[in-house]
Amino acid sequence: MKIASAEFVKSAFERSHWTDDGLPEIAFLGRSNVGKSSLLNSLLQRKGLARTSNTPGRTQSINFFLVNGSFYFVDLPGYGFARVSKTMRSDWGKMAEDYLSERENLALCIQLVDSRHDPTQLDLQLYEWLMHRETPYLVVATKADKLSNNQFAKQLQIIKAKMPGPEVIGFSAVSGKGREALWSEIESALKS
Repeated sequence: MKIASAEFVKSAFERSHWTDDGLPEIAFLGRSNVGKSSLLNSLLQRKGLARTSNTPGRTQSINFFLVNGSFYFVDLPGYGFARVSKTMRSDWGKMAEDYLSERENLALCIQLVDSRHDPTQLDLQLYEWLMHRETPYLVVATKADKLSNNQFAKQLQIIKAKMPGPEVIGFSAVSGKGREALWSEIESALKS
């Protein structure tokens, strides 16, 4: 997909802050430090549009990015590992669940997992929740450049075995591996 424009629109800390123009939305979910911001910047070919950090849990709101004036990328707060209070972590979970449960214009959920590790308990809980809700989604195994081709192939098989059903795409924000395959899935979801 050709990216003519990509802009940060708003951060939403509660439902009343969500966008209300009815444009389709592609939601990105994953644990803290899985590389969501790097993936978003890579897909949109914009450095620093989504803020990256070495400190897990920096995204504390639902962030809306308008792409080509016709759809949104929606960056949801990461789960797990964030150095925040349990109350704040609970609020994030509630906010994300409300969004995922009630958003009518949600075209696709993209769950990110770190390819260097087996899916965590939290990854599997989100996967099961999405399966149960019959939400359109796929899994992206990030940080593919950090493993050899053999290691990555083995990890991909483990991820597919633990999370059967959805498409699993290997991705590297550094090399661009998987970018076209992921865009192809996003474009298909937007046409549905």
